Amino acid sequence: MGCFKFLKVMMFIFNGIIFLAGAGILGVGVWVKVDSNSLLGVLGKIQDAPGALNQLVNVGYLLIAVGGVLLVMGFLGCCGAMRESKCMLLLFFVIVLIVFIAEVAAAVVILVFRPLAENLIHMLGSSVISSIKKDYGKNVDLTLLWNTTMTGLKCCGFSNYTDFTDSPYYQSTSRYPDPCCLALPCTPQSATDSSITGCLHKIVSVMQSNSTVLIAVVLGIAVLEMSAMIVSMTLYCKIGSE
Repeated sequence: MGCFKFLKVMMFIFNGIIFLAGAGILGVGVWVKVDSNSLLGVLGKIQDAPGALNQLVNVGYLLIAVGGVLLVMGFLGCCGAMRESKCMLLLFFVIVLIVFIAEVAAAVVILVFRPLAENLIHMLGSSVISSIKKDYGKNVDLTLLWNTTMTGLKCCGFSNYTDFTDSPYYQSTSRYPDPCCLALPCTPQSATDSSITGCLHKIVSVMQSNSTVLIAVVLGIAVLEMSAMIVSMTLYCKIGSE
């Protein structure tokens, strides 16, 4: 009985965390859909963008769906353990199993279709650079987005400083954005001498340098999901044997 109570408490705590995480993700999803000035709203205004990029604007729906699923999971896990409800525990097990299978399938798809992802990045690059040349310095949202991104990541443009050549900002000032130079004012010569890397390269470098942490997080989530399924089935069987 002591082990049974311990499993119930652990199930309650674990699913309480899931419930809170689901509420947070759901809140972010709602905010993304409501806030027209968010990053996704700016991305949605890029003309001639690849179809896959346009789908990013709908990521708010994905966050809402994920948050909703986590809320349901947390509720079923907590109530199922505390009320010793076999039905709730079984539903919790099924949902976690479906999520686990979906994650495995997604990992396989990412590995198999990695070349397609690289092609998408190149297509995205062409659209983003075209947008910079057309609207940087004229579109307030786009300009603020790039300034914030370049300052935060210490990078310049999508590929390099030449992305800003012929942009409204360059045409009116004959200079590049300040993050593109180590020495100000950011003249063409100063930008050439500085050789600040593009934001795409910087993001890829950060992801590669943190790949070990990312893999560890993914494996940790998988272990937690398997543990949750084992504990829920243990409680399910224990309740049935009483």
